[in-house]
Amino acid sequence: MMTGTGYARSQRGEEEEEKKETQEAVPEQKRVEVKKEKKLPTKAPPPVPMVDASRLGGVVNIDATDQIAGRLCSKVAKLILLGKRVTVVNADRALISGARNSVIRQWMERLEISSRVNPIYGPIHPRRPDTILRRMVRGMVPRRKPKGAAAMKRLRIYIGVPEEMKAMSFARFEDAQATRPIPVYITVKELSKNLGWSG
Repeated sequence: MMTGTGYARSQRGEEEEEKKETQEAVPEQKRVEVKKEKKLPTKAPPPVPMVDASRLGGVVNIDATDQIAGRLCSKVAKLILLGKRVTVVNADRALISGARNSVIRQWMERLEISSRVNPIYGPIHPRRPDTILRRMVRGMVPRRKPKGAAAMKRLRIYIGVPEEMKAMSFARFEDAQATRPIPVYITVKELSKNLGWSG
């Protein structure tokens, strides 16, 4: 005769065997993996490298949108010194790197530099986006020499896109493209507003 504990053990063993048989009898369900479509962020059109911009002939049209202002102006200065006519549009959308408050503070400090006799004698500080970029380019060319003065005459900078140029194609510089998120930078338009531009 089996004792109480032995009988209970034998019952448990039989129940475990029955469970194993039922598990083997039931076919395994295949898992269907649902592939989730990853939404890629919309990117701006790929920038045109510097080599392509120089091959556009005697006239080069450049879009300053999301371009670092200093790097953009250095490329433009090189092109106008090579004898090309350069037109820059969307000057207000160019970017300036650096902390927002420190950039505005440094530009505000520059406005305090003026003549003691009469401020009309200069220096004249630019406040509009197009004149700010023009002053940046002017500082990168030998403007007091004949070749520098002639180069500056070949430069045109516009706020936005003029009506007669909307159908044209524009080049961009790969080296001047913003690498960090756009909100990290300050636009030239925002800087101009802080300097007193009423546009």
